[in-house]
Amino acid sequence: MIKLSLFVAAALILFATNLRAEDKTDKNVYGFTVKDIDGKPADLSEYKGKVSLVVNVASKCGNTPQYKNMEAIYEKYKDQGFEILAFPANEFGKQEPGTNSQIKEFCTSTYHTQFPLFSKIVVKGDGQAPLYQYLTSTDANQQTAGDITWNFEKFLVSKDGKVVARFRPKTKPDEKEVIDAIEKELAKAK
Repeated sequence: MIKLSLFVAAALILFATNLRAEDKTDKNVYGFTVKDIDGKPADLSEYKGKVSLVVNVASKCGNTPQYKNMEAIYEKYKDQGFEILAFPANEFGKQEPGTNSQIKEFCTSTYHTQFPLFSKIVVKGDGQAPLYQYLTSTDANQQTAGDITWNFEKFLVSKDGKVVARFRPKTKPDEKEVIDAIEKELAKAK
């Protein structure tokens, strides 16, 4: 009886510990670590408290001119707590063939981007990065779940790291629906 009681007590402690661990690791975008464009670890928790637009980008795509729109909204809203987190990916038409240094050079020289660029990752299919596994899952948001369809898919992330909206590749980042969603999130209390 004593052995059974000790076993039950140990099981209850383990169960309670696991519950606390799950509470602490509430998944959100700001819980991931990725690599920046220079290959250094980048903890996305650095952006907690900010509204972010997470975008998979490519340099040789019909949507590539959206870099200009992205930089414009970044400049307009960055002082209000807005970030753009750009992730180069080569899954669609092999439209991001360059190395990280080539991508960085292209973005800064052609579009004068100042928002954060990260290392090239896989956003769909085999080898999909954990961040994109999360972004496209129902765990992130049932309404925004589903595979990435093309380059320049956009996820709007709240100050607490929750996915609140998703915009398809052809939707430019400075279109009214995107701006309205960004401004709505920025207006929310910190």
